[in-house]
Amino acid sequence: LPKSVENAVTVATLGIVTASIVAYLPAWSAFADEVATMKANMGDSPDFSAAIQFWFFFATMHPLLQPVLWISEVLHASPGPKIGEILPYSFLLGNIVAIWTTQTFGAVGRMANGLALAAWFAFVGSGLSGTGDLGAYNLALNDGIKGCPTYEQVRQPSMDDFDVTKYQGRWYEQGFHDWTQFTEVYDTTLDIELNADKTRWLDDFALKGPSPTRNPLAWQYSPTTNGAHYFLFGKLGEQKGVLQETGFGVSFPNYIVDVQKDEQGEYTEAIQFQCLERGGVRVFEGINFLTRSPDMSQGRLDAMFARAKAAGMYPYGASPEQIHIVEHQPAGTPPIDNVWQRFYDNIGVNKLLALLESSTHSSFEDSEAAMKNQ
Repeated sequence: LPKSVENAVTVATLGIVTASIVAYLPAWSAFADEVATMKANMGDSPDFSAAIQFWFFFATMHPLLQPVLWISEVLHASPGPKIGEILPYSFLLGNIVAIWTTQTFGAVGRMANGLALAAWFAFVGSGLSGTGDLGAYNLALNDGIKGCPTYEQVRQPSMDDFDVTKYQGRWYEQGFHDWTQFTEVYDTTLDIELNADKTRWLDDFALKGPSPTRNPLAWQYSPTTNGAHYFLFGKLGEQKGVLQETGFGVSFPNYIVDVQKDEQGEYTEAIQFQCLERGGVRVFEGINFLTRSPDMSQGRLDAMFARAKAAGMYPYGASPEQIHIVEHQPAGTPPIDNVWQRFYDNIGVNKLLALLESSTHSSFEDSEAAMKNQ
């Protein structure tokens, strides 16, 4: 490309990156102020760096996921014959042309990198400013209200005779406010398992993705189409309804705020609230609306919102505007079987996911046995 064109492209790219930062400058400034407060109050504590790393990991994962999902849609929309019934020749050719163009014309490559950087700043900026997805990407620190509440401030009367043993088993997540989760997934469940003396629990968090709504072409061809798991570990204390949960390098309280029962006294609905505060600054809040069935009527959902409001949780993200409603398939829907899923089976992806699940449960059981022998 002529030098003048390269210079123009460089100037335009720098302008776009700068604009993506300036557009959300007040939000970035507020974020920096809160981080400075944390640092001043915590000094060189490892809890400070762990909390910032926790925030940065998920702040980055959300925007990184977007091009992956977009490319997957392009892949499965690409026309023409395929290599091994999987990879369209047209998609492969398009990638070769794109790589050749960015490698041959340096200005084009720099522009692509600059636009990607601008998109990252804009995406994270929207999360900090509260103009993005409030259910899964409300990144601001201490937004709305400072710090985390005590359990007594949010606990509801339904918890008076709480029995944690009845809380075990499968829960279907109907809604969440939580930036460790992604709106692109569906069929989210929590399987709660207690150890023998009921002092610890394992939360087997399962999901499928991407969802048919978000990725209408690619959803059935993902390695996580038929499910994936990750795990959180909790330690129960003397206070009923409260556990200290550990995951992603940090530890934070998880409050069971409210439960509803059926005629047999079994729990049918629950509201959970996690909150991470470091150095007087609320870094993260997570809210889960849970039921024992994948089906949820609008009337029951409205009643759950009303109970969350009565608990004083709206300022922390429990209002309808700030809760993402999770998609669920009807119970008994069979697994997806297609050439992509068979491909993943052949290369061992599904075996790896199953091994992760089984080894985590085994580790939970083994650590319980070890504690008994001490």
